[in-house]
Amino acid sequence: MSALEAEETPTLAVAKRPRDRLRRLGRMLLVFAAQYIIVALLVGLSVAATLRYFVTPQIVAKFEAIATALRR
Repeated sequence: MSALEAEETPTLAVAKRPRDRLRRLGRMLLVFAAQYIIVALLVGLSVAATLRYFVTPQIVAKFEAIATALRR
């Protein structure tokens, strides 16, 4: 085979199948959804902990003060 014959042969490009692209896109969406869920859980738990340990005792104390004031 000479150099000219090698240049004349067409090269075939391998095209990705659409299914491969869909799988890759689906995997990326799954990762983003998982990150969103993890962040949402962390924020929700931190808000719940803040309410439980800081806000709730103040509200309970106010209601107890009102209840003792009404008893007198």
